[in-house]
Amino acid sequence: MAFDMEEQFSEECVDSGIHEECGVFGAYDFDGNDIASTVYYGLFALQHRGQESCGIAVSDTNGPKKNIQVHKGMGLVNEVFSSENLEKLKGNISVGHVRYSTAGSSTRENAQPLVLNYYKGTLALAHNGNLVNALELREELEKTGAIFQTTIDSEVIAYHVAKERISSATAEEAVLAAMRKLKGAYSLIVMSPRKLIGARDPFGFRPLCIGKRDNTYFLTSETCALDTVGAEFVRDVEPGEVVTLTPSGIVSNRELCFKDSSKQARCIFEYIYFARPDSVIDGVSVHAARKNAGAILSRTHPVDADVVMGVPDSGIDAALGYAEASGIPYGMGFIKNKYIGRTFIAPGQEKRIDLVRIKLSAIGESVKDKRIVLIDDSIVRGTTSGQIVNLLREAGAKEVHMRISSPPFLYPCYYGTDIDSCENLIACHHSVEEIADIIGADSLGYLPESELKNIVGGCEFCSACFNGNYPTAVPDVTTKDRFEGKLSQRNK
Repeated sequence: MAFDMEEQFSEECVDSGIHEECGVFGAYDFDGNDIASTVYYGLFALQHRGQESCGIAVSDTNGPKKNIQVHKGMGLVNEVFSSENLEKLKGNISVGHVRYSTAGSSTRENAQPLVLNYYKGTLALAHNGNLVNALELREELEKTGAIFQTTIDSEVIAYHVAKERISSATAEEAVLAAMRKLKGAYSLIVMSPRKLIGARDPFGFRPLCIGKRDNTYFLTSETCALDTVGAEFVRDVEPGEVVTLTPSGIVSNRELCFKDSSKQARCIFEYIYFARPDSVIDGVSVHAARKNAGAILSRTHPVDADVVMGVPDSGIDAALGYAEASGIPYGMGFIKNKYIGRTFIAPGQEKRIDLVRIKLSAIGESVKDKRIVLIDDSIVRGTTSGQIVNLLREAGAKEVHMRISSPPFLYPCYYGTDIDSCENLIACHHSVEEIADIIGADSLGYLPESELKNIVGGCEFCSACFNGNYPTAVPDVTTKDRFEGKLSQRNK
């Protein structure tokens, strides 16, 4: 299929970059203090992982067992929550979520946490990731009469936990039993009226860690959220582990952990793009990983230039690494409008080309008459990269040499990263030289796939989006709306 650049300006392709998936944050104050405001600030720290919707559910462990309160809505954390509605969320145990949709439509009904009332009580669940067997599991439940309120795979997980709880002695045993049925990527926080449980899939696709502040325990996607709420990092939840936070400490079950750690498959893009630079994931500093990527690029794709610049924000750390390794000075090339989120109102079709200008402005004094090495984290469709290169050209850049801190995208992701099908990936249809010409760069260089291991210190990771070597079987149906429509017509 030919790659048509005009297609990039459709309503669905306003932002042609990859997107974050979701972030989860849970807290349990064993002294009985209200915790919602702390979870609110934790979600602030995770806002980069999802800007479509967010929510907080709370329970009072000293109150009625079925009294889980929840507030959620569409938009950013500071748009959905006010001091008034936070004040109404009374309870010392809580779970929160920020969402970007990779499965299921972007609606309030699909916002998390999900709260279920079921035979044995209530539970709230927040999920980061994507299941590859979600459709199979959902149809299994639908055929028994289950009625779903959302179109997200997270509800499938919640239903299976609730179902397993009927025959399990404890909530954590129910989570473990449900995990035996789940395939794919998931970091979970499950809140029962008296317990806070964290779980991570055996591959470890998505991060999850534990923190502590005084007599309060935390579960969160990234360590940066612990820093924000003044908590100390305790440890990462291991791939395949189920942890229960109790007044006496952390209770762990490792039955589903791989005995052979080489089977683990952390998402490499957590280090390249998703996570905040000040986070540490499974012992690897995100900032250091990105600087390593930049240093590798300076060795594998050197260029005679005057200045190194990074595309804000995810290209900056790699640019620093390139500059330090090459000896070429680092310079600030762009100003980013920090008051525009991903939810701003886009102009009409005829103005689509101006979207990048709304977010970024080139600094003429830094750019004019300079030979520039421009560092970014990825090229998906090429549209945004072309516009950024053009900004530098218009500001007077003499040369623009683009360097990418990841290999070319050649395959879609099924684990919670919004990497599109091959038909919309520019590297599937063009050589590196052709892509350079399309985006208007004087040269283009990608991080070699063989060097990925060197940016994360040898930890096991998934790089299927670059090479097609998926750690699990891939789903037959992959559309975002795969859970919508009648069961009898879904596969026709």
